[in-house]
Amino acid sequence: MRKAIFFMCDQYADWEGAYLSSQLNQKDDWQVITASVTPIVTSIGGFKTQVDETLNELSQNADLLILIGGDSWKQDYPKLTATIRAYLKQGKAVGAICGAVDYLARNGLLTGYQHTGNAQFLWNGDRQYTNPQDFQEKQVVRDRNLITANGTATLDFTDSILSSLFTKQSSTHREMELQRLGFYRYVELYGNPYQ
Repeated sequence: MRKAIFFMCDQYADWEGAYLSSQLNQKDDWQVITASVTPIVTSIGGFKTQVDETLNELSQNADLLILIGGDSWKQDYPKLTATIRAYLKQGKAVGAICGAVDYLARNGLLTGYQHTGNAQFLWNGDRQYTNPQDFQEKQVVRDRNLITANGTATLDFTDSILSSLFTKQSSTHREMELQRLGFYRYVELYGNPYQ
């Protein structure tokens, strides 16, 4: 059983992990785990989530670590930083979207990677952000085992992570296209997926 950890702080952006977690959770060989600093967090949309693991018990042996954006990534968590660094060093997949990419920049975790984020100027005062030349003005950037995205790239983020995990991703890509285009435009282009 492969494991994906979705790490979210309080005031997390509930929509940023929803497509990805639902796609992984439908697979028989994947387990989705939620984690945070505290046992219960509330999303921007008001959903209260009781997480599976707190930061102190964060699993070191997952196959995928997803950092969900939101409004509470300004604090630093040394244990989380060390965990992310270990995952990257071991070649395990790490995905960060929106405010979570700001956290990576502030803690020097984008060094050596092509990347994107909400806006590079947000990191001007971050001393550990040392590679501004590697920033790309794109929705999503995948460089080896690190996938970064801005806050408007939920579907592209999901698509990029799924394509990095599965060699046969046509069905998951088509699911993202259905969400992107809407049902009727999708039917015009590809036919009815439910028939």
